[in-house]
Amino acid sequence: MAKNKFYVVWVGAKPGIYKSWAECQVQIKGFPAAKFKGFESFEEAQMALSKGPGSYVSSAKRKSSATSKTINSKQNIISNSIAVDAACSGNPGVMEYQGVYTKDNRQLFHQKFDLGTNNIGEFLALVHGISYLQKNNLNIPIYSDSKIAIGWVMKKACKSKLPETPKTKALYDLVRRAEHWLKNNKITVTILKWDTKNWGEIPADFGRK
Repeated sequence: MAKNKFYVVWVGAKPGIYKSWAECQVQIKGFPAAKFKGFESFEEAQMALSKGPGSYVSSAKRKSSATSKTINSKQNIISNSIAVDAACSGNPGVMEYQGVYTKDNRQLFHQKFDLGTNNIGEFLALVHGISYLQKNNLNIPIYSDSKIAIGWVMKKACKSKLPETPKTKALYDLVRRAEHWLKNNKITVTILKWDTKNWGEIPADFGRK
């Protein structure tokens, strides 16, 4: 393990990415059914953290259903974090996104557009949240419930097929700004996938379902 530079802790005292084995050990020592793995780059570690342990930890290590319960328990939610989400009235349609403080649902930012899609909203919300945290030097993770948005952020590109028209110009101007920011800034924030199935709706949800 010494050759690895970054360690992902999915289940431990404090899930996240750690830069040394010693830091990783602090999070997993004595923690029941801990899930962790080392990676050679920060980008690999970020992707692994967002995907969850299922893609990296072999089934032989999943000893019992108790392990699954530990992973899915709401006790694993990091309350000192922010959560982002988007909503769309029709798809495409009127779209808005927001970011909230996970612990108390306090709104941190909000944007609304006359025409957009849910995926674009999720992407912009996540980029806005990452930028917000880094600009304010906040060392806390960010939750998104969108695999698509997390994937677009990792690839530093919005892959939406929504046509760019006069009605979507303002939206796409922001999309290009978001892509430019991603390409010119190193992401230091830990991105986590919100487990809607086991935790319920993400705190930033607009409640329109």
